[in-house]
Amino acid sequence: MTAASLRVAYGETLVELGRADTRIVALEADLGKSTMSCLFEKEFPDRYFEMGIAEANMVSTAAGLALAGKVPFLSSFAVFASGRAYDQIRQTVSIGKLNVNICGSSAGLSDFGDGSTHQAVEDVAIMRAIPGMTVLVPADANEVRKMVRAAAKINGPVYIRICRNELPVLTPEDGEYCVGSFRTVREGKDTALFANGVMLGIALEAAETLEGKGISVKVINAGTVKPMLPLAVAEAAGSCKTVAVAEEHSVIGGLGSAVAECLKGSKRMAFIGIEDEFGTCAENYREILNAYGLTAERIVEAVKGLTCIS
Repeated sequence: MTAASLRVAYGETLVELGRADTRIVALEADLGKSTMSCLFEKEFPDRYFEMGIAEANMVSTAAGLALAGKVPFLSSFAVFASGRAYDQIRQTVSIGKLNVNICGSSAGLSDFGDGSTHQAVEDVAIMRAIPGMTVLVPADANEVRKMVRAAAKINGPVYIRICRNELPVLTPEDGEYCVGSFRTVREGKDTALFANGVMLGIALEAAETLEGKGISVKVINAGTVKPMLPLAVAEAAGSCKTVAVAEEHSVIGGLGSAVAECLKGSKRMAFIGIEDEFGTCAENYREILNAYGLTAERIVEAVKGLTCIS
């Protein structure tokens, strides 16, 4: 299966947007070679603003650019984009309903070598709680491109959560991304399994294993965490009796919480994610995912527990 860099897809799509619309500008907090906003800098140096390690100032500057009619995309590691600049995102960008797009790069545990200080395991919960914020979590490079294009058209704040590592390409290249919609990537009738980011591919692995155990699993790509409409969740789950959610995020406040809030206890649920703890260092991405139980095996056990089949 082909794998591709989500970060490169982000930088290349910024360049594509910049060529089509001179209002597009990019801001960076000294991490351009990591977030790949450096591609935009190379193409449009006069529309690229290197803010240094000053995320709060970067967000305030982006707000000013938005008020001046620009469409800013700002980038940093997700833990800094959502944490260090929270006050400015809330007070200025979101209360002001400004058209500012925030790229939280190296999200989740994907910066496996730098430990808990650089691993955002609570960023979706933080951003989801802000009124008016759109929260998007792409599963692959194709979805990054579509989400970035969609964000440029949204009149309001957007948070896009991007993995540091290459991921398998699981979604089609053509078509636009419809914010708020779900896409079924595998049909099933027993359990509806919602997943996003790196967990979509892992969910598909689990569904294949469960099929061999007599459990039919419907896998749903839930790239939009907010806005999430109860009707859309119910339609995606369909007639499945149980629901499971898999995410590379704390089980508190993320995708699982959003789905549960929509279903309001109408179906039995299982939550696969990071328990109430911070990240740590690891030799590689797979090792840290395994350490936190973000595996096909854990999904299999969770779904088996829901269906009471051994």
